[in-house]
Amino acid sequence: MFGDEVLSQITLNLPPNAIASKIALWIISKFSLILNKYALTMNPLARSLEELLPHRISSTTWCFMLLRTMLVLATLLAAFLIPFFGLVMALIGSLLSTLVALILPALCFLRIVGKRATSTQVTLSIIIAAIGIASASLGTYSALLKIIQSY
Repeated sequence: MFGDEVLSQITLNLPPNAIASKIALWIISKFSLILNKYALTMNPLARSLEELLPHRISSTTWCFMLLRTMLVLATLLAAFLIPFFGLVMALIGSLLSTLVALILPALCFLRIVGKRATSTQVTLSIIIAAIGIASASLGTYSALLKIIQSY
């Protein structure tokens, strides 16, 4: 119908300078982030729990849906029943997210490559790890301070 003028991604077909296009892209990006973030985070936990069950049970659709529904309900209950749940999650996130995203990859790279790493690679890895340690320290301090101030 539109021929060769249509691009493969729908968002690339929107007029680039129109405000409506920018609003649509913002809504699409935020909506997909909100929908996918929880599912991507909880999927490894759900799969691990499925592995604990017998195969004849874990391979059924009802088990798939029931297990994930129970995880969502458990998360909601924790959020409602624990008054400082958000602060605890901020503490865990600031510490563990930077550990997994910045510190460990840089240190593992140095450990794996060893003496074959160039001086630039060593320097950048140390800088990345240092930034990660500083970020984790500041985030953890900030989260602990908010927890202390709240109680």
